[in-house]
Amino acid sequence: MKTKPTQYAVQQVNAAGIQPDFIICRAERPIDGPRREKISTFCNVSKEDVISNPDVESIYEIPLILESEHLSDKLIAKLNLRPRKKNLDDWRRMIRKLKVVKKTVKIGMVGKYFATGDFILPDAYISVIESIKHAATKNGVRAEIHWINSDAYEKNPALVKELNQYGGIIVPGGFGKRGVEGKILAIRHAREHGIPYLGLCYGMQLATVEFARNVAKLQRANTTEIDPATPHSVIHIMPDQADKLAKRQYGNTMRLGAYPCLLDKSSKSLAAYGTRRISERHRHRYEFNNDYRARLTKHGLLLAGLSPDKKLVEIIELPKHPFFVGTQFHPEFKSRPLRPHPLFNAFVAAAKKATR
Repeated sequence: MKTKPTQYAVQQVNAAGIQPDFIICRAERPIDGPRREKISTFCNVSKEDVISNPDVESIYEIPLILESEHLSDKLIAKLNLRPRKKNLDDWRRMIRKLKVVKKTVKIGMVGKYFATGDFILPDAYISVIESIKHAATKNGVRAEIHWINSDAYEKNPALVKELNQYGGIIVPGGFGKRGVEGKILAIRHAREHGIPYLGLCYGMQLATVEFARNVAKLQRANTTEIDPATPHSVIHIMPDQADKLAKRQYGNTMRLGAYPCLLDKSSKSLAAYGTRRISERHRHRYEFNNDYRARLTKHGLLLAGLSPDKKLVEIIELPKHPFFVGTQFHPEFKSRPLRPHPLFNAFVAAAKKATR
């Protein structure tokens, strides 16, 4: 472990007129006494303010590592703030639980933003990934996430049978035409084979399209985002959004932010949340087309969540399926390590049950 790169970096910062109060040292192993002393001497920082931050198995261990270095107390002292009583017992219990889990649940994430060349880029869905991990820890399992490129199913539909190996399938949010038919094939397989499914925003919209085509028998049903000429636009542009797009007003004009939702009394979503009235965050232009409510519910689709004025469909479900839920909103935005989102928690619990 060399200290020269750190010394040089601090030297450059000093040259810009900045003197660090703390130096947090990232390394494979905890920093030892001699190196801490050397960094302190040559970087003009107190030895107590050279903080060790070694590699750990889970990113959620880092707060405990920094607390063991008393970083919060030191920060409070530097800023002349009044200290407050701290209690990390819940966090420590979570980490202990994370370390002892033995059962693994395989989750298939079906999308198109995963790969560039030979590299997988999972950070495109980091909020979804972490939400799965939060729920997995809560359920006493380890989530093994597999990245599935939906383009592959369009080239070879027979490959969709590989989804049988997963405890659950997620189709996350997205935009655009590429890979859509592959996602719809994956959704159909999950529906027909009883594989727990969670659709997020675009994943809810495409689940609606799949159900309309293959259950309600509405040929060429689609979202107008993909096929403006579809004879059955079960997902369509919101009227106010159509006006904005006509004026080329693309920036910051989607349905954004928190909106309330009322849950159906018979829904799995209500069982997950434990309360009828919820509030969730949105980011989209397209909505469930209310002209198709009667036709789709007649064939078994449950409109499990509606806006309080009943004009907007927020959640769809299949009541007879082990777990098949699609949300117009993005539940991943509200999940926390100690408070997994209720829908992710219910999804992982269903995936755990489905895993042999």
